[in-house]
Amino acid sequence: MLENTRHQHFILFKPYGYLSQFIYELKRKKKLLGEIYNFPQGTMAIGRLDEDSEGLLLLTTDGKVSEQIRSKKVDKEYYVQVDGVITPEAIEQLQKGVEIGFDGGKYITKPCRAFIVTEVPDFGPRAKKIRDERHGPTTWASITVNEGKFRQVRKMTAAVGFPTLRLVRVRIGNVYLQNLKAGEVLEVSNFNIDDATQKL
Repeated sequence: MLENTRHQHFILFKPYGYLSQFIYELKRKKKLLGEIYNFPQGTMAIGRLDEDSEGLLLLTTDGKVSEQIRSKKVDKEYYVQVDGVITPEAIEQLQKGVEIGFDGGKYITKPCRAFIVTEVPDFGPRAKKIRDERHGPTTWASITVNEGKFRQVRKMTAAVGFPTLRLVRVRIGNVYLQNLKAGEVLEVSNFNIDDATQKL
């Protein structure tokens, strides 16, 4: 258990279209975390979610806690809505590891958990509409990885022929998104992630 009474810790459902940061140096206008909630000075995001990804983001004022969580091979579970009806064969490929492009080269992802999700939580509508069923069916799948290459999960589903339309992170270790809605913040006394850090 990671605990420090002087520091503050937050769980956020990061909405679509926001960067996982508080400062953006380039001129282009971007939506930042400080526009969502009045976080205390010195708050930092632990890890990141891409601008077009949603879901669970942990934030803390404690750099040690941030470092501890980032240094561990913590499971991260994502619910992905993919284009088409994903096949058992594709799920099996994801589980075993697939080749993706990374850093100008090729990378084989580590074995992971993956399965088709039949009952999808109500995440609410996304800020930018996802194409509807008239353009063909979609499927939801769960993918759990404990590595974090750039846009890894999106690259993985594309590699097996089912591009990701929507991606929502639902779990980091033993911390769950629960019933938070996009943009909601929950302050917690600590992040009890340790129970779910076993190797796959």
